[in-house]
Amino acid sequence: MKKQLWDISPLVAPDSPIFPGDEPYSLRWTATLSPDCPVNLSAFTMSPHVGAHADAPLHYGTGQPAIAEVELDAYLGPCRVIHAIGCGPLIRIEHLEHAAEGLPERVLVRCCERADTAWNPGFTAYAPQTIEWLAARGVRLIGLDTPSVDPATSKSLDSHQRLLRLNLRVLENLVLDEVPEGDYELIALPLKLAGACASPVRAVLRKP
Repeated sequence: MKKQLWDISPLVAPDSPIFPGDEPYSLRWTATLSPDCPVNLSAFTMSPHVGAHADAPLHYGTGQPAIAEVELDAYLGPCRVIHAIGCGPLIRIEHLEHAAEGLPERVLVRCCERADTAWNPGFTAYAPQTIEWLAARGVRLIGLDTPSVDPATSKSLDSHQRLLRLNLRVLENLVLDEVPEGDYELIALPLKLAGACASPVRAVLRKP
């Protein structure tokens, strides 16, 4: 029997929501089908933080690994989706405790009833203490359906710094609108981009 698959990646397009000042997605054609050309060819530019993406430690730590240097095993394997819809500005421990028994190494939190399709500076982020709590339970990767684990106004990036200190990986800008709470297999491999601070991912979940 074919396993059910959830695509939890948003469409990457010129109007994808991005942090103010970040590089939007843009595509141009470098060749088009014609009697003299056998193929269509395109080229694009964008920040690696557009759409569903994996941050590299380099994003928030000088001299830390770029995304091409990060081991892949954290992005592939058993995962739990926990609902904390409408939890407010921060995901706190009490929002996750109901699903804490037997946590796998990967935890994705659904904060939104519907993922934002326009920039929303009031998005939900992770409380740093929640990241500590998850790491203490063996979690190696966290994710959520908003642009960042830190609030948009943060300059200290306390939650990102917890990720760095605890050696956790992170997925941001997921779309969990249709995903029931429960256990899945996560597949969300970053590209091997030399020197990059992050990478787009095509993140999917399937039932084990």
